[in-house]
Amino acid sequence: MRLDKFLSNNNIGTRSQVKDLLKSGVVTVNGEIVKKADFSIDENRDEICFKGKKIEYKKFIYIILNKPGNIVTATRDKKQETVLDLIKPLPNKDLFPVGRLDKDTTGLLLITNDGDLSHRLLSPKYHVDKTYLVGAKLPLSKSDLEALEAGVDIGDEEITLPAKVELLEDKKLLLTIHEGRYHQVKRMLEAVGNEVVSLKRVSFGGLSLPEDLEEGKWRELTEDELQKII
Repeated sequence: MRLDKFLSNNNIGTRSQVKDLLKSGVVTVNGEIVKKADFSIDENRDEICFKGKKIEYKKFIYIILNKPGNIVTATRDKKQETVLDLIKPLPNKDLFPVGRLDKDTTGLLLITNDGDLSHRLLSPKYHVDKTYLVGAKLPLSKSDLEALEAGVDIGDEEITLPAKVELLEDKKLLLTIHEGRYHQVKRMLEAVGNEVVSLKRVSFGGLSLPEDLEEGKWRELTEDELQKII
């Protein structure tokens, strides 16, 4: 890997800023000052230091974000703020959200640069659990809950897979699904004659939204959290 790419990927600065920093002699590779931006390094073996501090190489980054409403789940958008705009400074320019939450949906969103993990979490054949805290417009009856658990017709070729339902209040429930169809939770509530008024994802593939992670805030996953999804 080029040295300037390694440094910019580790949030030392933009590629142009990194070139200026290199010229000033503040970067060493295996104890030797290197000033060339195109200097080739082995990111897994070489010791790269910036101002005397070793930079630890991470091939993959895993971030958990408590997504607020009115934010688009995308890597970039010309008109609207995206979830990546919330992650500053951005640890890696190749990051992307795993799946998507609707603009008005809040809660747990995983952001990474690990394409294989993203595929496993989103692939229909793995049936990864996704749990949502759902606020409904109308009270939910026993027959409504039974229908959601059994599977409902949301206008697709097949009814939804059986879901897990836990009623918290007459208009509030935890709904666990194993698919990722377009607007699925909203369409499921519509299928039983109801309407979603608030939607928050609280868990995804064994990973739960931390209670102390405020809306709009993010952090990297702990090792224990990472082991639950890999």
